[in-house]
Amino acid sequence: MERGTGVPVVFLHAGSGNSTLWQAQVEFFADAGYRAIAYDRRARAAASEELEALALQLGLERFHLVGTAAGGIVAIDYALSFPQRLRSLVIANSIFGIRDESYAALQRRLRPAPQFEALPVEVRELGPCYRAANPEGTARWAQASRHASPQPTRKHITYAALETIRVPTLLLTGDGDLYMPPSLLREVAAHMRGATVVVVPECGHSAYWEQPEVFNRAVLEFIRNR
Repeated sequence: MERGTGVPVVFLHAGSGNSTLWQAQVEFFADAGYRAIAYDRRARAAASEELEALALQLGLERFHLVGTAAGGIVAIDYALSFPQRLRSLVIANSIFGIRDESYAALQRRLRPAPQFEALPVEVRELGPCYRAANPEGTARWAQASRHASPQPTRKHITYAALETIRVPTLLLTGDGDLYMPPSLLREVAAHMRGATVVVVPECGHSAYWEQPEVFNRAVLEFIRNR
């Protein structure tokens, strides 16, 4: 899915979704004067290498990169692997793929298995405020959801690796995100020099879908003039 002209903005979907879920963002950023691009990840190899191949194919010299959830892990891996390509980096509602054991143990406490995985995907990834107020939107999101196997990363993502990123970075989460609560995002942000943190109210793990107006404004304000 691609629309518009101007500086490119590439959107990376969650592991449970696909590129069609970015429609509100593609339309918004195209109308704002950007070349908005969303695609479905398919490669069995590192997704960051697939993105680099796409950038070469589309002639993207430098671009803004926006990743949500598992797409955020791909975006981090890309920023570590191909930093010269990026004007800015936006990571939303993502666990970052950090492999430090202390972080992995914290994530296990947040989402104990198998109880957490037994929940319906829309309960895990959409906040209660959205599900209560938007049953039709919840159904549309769930219809587009799918199970995708995690793709390998080119780089070993650790706190120390995050500290090497120099691309201007915006980090977002929802105040009701079960994967990345605000307190944990602030801890991660402390390892990313100069990162900006935004907490979206009344929102779970899918800010781009649950609060698209808030999400779009925050991202546009951040990437403008970069």
